[in-house]
Amino acid sequence: MGKAADAVKIAVLASGRGSNFEALCKADLGPGRVELLVCDRPDAPVAGLARRLGVEILGLDPGPKRTVLSVECETRLADELVRRGTDLVCLAGFMRMLKGPMLSAFRGRIMNVHPSLLPAFPGLDSQRRALEYGVKIAGCTVHYVDEGMDTGPIIAQAAVEVREGDGPEDLAGRILSREHEIFPLAVRLHCEGRLAVAGRRVSIREP
Repeated sequence: MGKAADAVKIAVLASGRGSNFEALCKADLGPGRVELLVCDRPDAPVAGLARRLGVEILGLDPGPKRTVLSVECETRLADELVRRGTDLVCLAGFMRMLKGPMLSAFRGRIMNVHPSLLPAFPGLDSQRRALEYGVKIAGCTVHYVDEGMDTGPIIAQAAVEVREGDGPEDLAGRILSREHEIFPLAVRLHCEGRLAVAGRRVSIREP
């Protein structure tokens, strides 16, 4: 997976503030290069961040549904990324699930970061649900994307202690700082060709 010698072209899909997008842009990704931001919300702060960082922006007309792209939109997106020679797609706060076209075109080359220790608390409001459940340890996960909601093979995880009196925003902030650490690390390992997937297990090869 990935190319060890040549530059690895990365497209980031994002819908919100863009802190993970910024972390990827500023991190040492080895041969990886963030070359494109794909955004489904023209007013999203991440778009302004991309302009300041000099990263090209591709806007999407996502269609009528809030949680997925229309088939037509996703097909156009997959075709465009293939045309550009994109090697890796990173979801950084992209609030829509990908379905057939993108998964067919980029099987094993789509990566997501999620604010829980999967398989616990997939989907939305993970931090609030973790607190309501009473967990003592929360965290974040980087995984490859498959057809399910946050169900793909796990690449990396980081644990975060739940403190007395934590609210969802308190916990989310500490988890986010760990996301900024493990997401670029996972992306770099992929770009260096050091990740091997066998079923649900992802192993790291020695450099």
